[in-house]
Amino acid sequence: MSVLAKAPSLRSIDYKQWIPDLRLGLQNLLAHRLRTSLTMLGMIFGVAAVVSMLSIGAGARQKVMALIEQMGVRNLIIEAKETTEWQAHQKIRKISPGLTLQDFRIIRDDVGDILASTPRKRFSPSKTIPKSQQDPPVVYGVNPQYAEVSGLHLIQGRFFSQEEESRADAVCILGTAAKSSLFGAANPIDQYVKLNEQWFRVVGVVSPQLSSKAEIAGIPTEDLNNIVYMPLNAALLRLEDNYSDVRDEIDGIYLHLRDNVDIPHVAQVVRAILDSTHHAAGDFSVIVPSELLAEQKRTERLFNAVMVAIASISLLVGGIGIMNIMLASILERTREIGVRRAVGARQFDIIRQFVVEATMISFVGGSFGIVFGFMMSRLIAWLAGWSTIVTISSIVLAFVVSITVGLIFGIYPAMKAARLDPVEAIHCE
Repeated sequence: MSVLAKAPSLRSIDYKQWIPDLRLGLQNLLAHRLRTSLTMLGMIFGVAAVVSMLSIGAGARQKVMALIEQMGVRNLIIEAKETTEWQAHQKIRKISPGLTLQDFRIIRDDVGDILASTPRKRFSPSKTIPKSQQDPPVVYGVNPQYAEVSGLHLIQGRFFSQEEESRADAVCILGTAAKSSLFGAANPIDQYVKLNEQWFRVVGVVSPQLSSKAEIAGIPTEDLNNIVYMPLNAALLRLEDNYSDVRDEIDGIYLHLRDNVDIPHVAQVVRAILDSTHHAAGDFSVIVPSELLAEQKRTERLFNAVMVAIASISLLVGGIGIMNIMLASILERTREIGVRRAVGARQFDIIRQFVVEATMISFVGGSFGIVFGFMMSRLIAWLAGWSTIVTISSIVLAFVVSITVGLIFGIYPAMKAARLDPVEAIHCE
């Protein structure tokens, strides 16, 4: 039989009235260790599911949002939609010249809120000296303002100057992966690298950047650390494009806008300019990182709601388990309840006793669930190579929901126990 306890004082309710119930609840739960443990499993797995699922989502969202922020929330990016298929290229060329330096000059002259801007031309060299130990780097031909527009930081050397751009000097800056692939641990500054048939002097090394393995809003997948930056004029004059017959004159334009500018409105102006010069060929895309960031935040809120809803199913199952054990406990402790009522316990005292026990199950189960969820998120990160982040908000949310579930599913059995007739309960075997 379960341990009996004296009824608490019938005077005003204070914290002292809860102490006997906590002690009695702990004794009753320990008296049925196996049943209590099995009931807690539902809460443990439910809380662990909430914590681990939110950690996976938080890790993925943080990386995507960091990539979008790296693009520059005050920037506009124009990407050419190029094709290597001759027939498709010819069809487009009948109505549009493709993205050109003339487009860049028109946009720069007509849009008055631009602080910095640069065109971009990509090249893929077929050979390098020193020989690349990994995939050959991609060449970016850009203007000196690219460093400001893209927020590049140099860990060695410098970026090229406007004079070097005007003279088409054979200088270049390496990304960290390109530096490691070409020169290893050696200092590359003032060393030379041969791209196709041209030698370029290394004048700087860029700090590491985030890269995406999947396309984001029309921006192609690319290792941003495996890039060689050089003056646009030098790239156009010194390097040959293997697909020059089917490529645009330039393949990208970056615009850095002033503060307090209506970026979506500027984006509409840029689209209108390009639609006019390209005759609505649809061979370009205008990417607005600030809009992507806002959309990502909206998606984050929806994703959190969906993940919590899915994981809460496990907590619901755990709550049903708590209700079952409380109802079974009432049948086993009917005589105990009758004795407590006979010596002066009120219905509220009986309700409080069973609610305390249900809450204790939820509290302990939630605590173990948080630890288990943290371990699951680390295990997933290790096995799948994903980025997972266990946030304080996910822990608090899972814990509060587990306690709430315990209270909700403990109230009905508690009220049922409180309604038992004391005389019949005492005579119950």
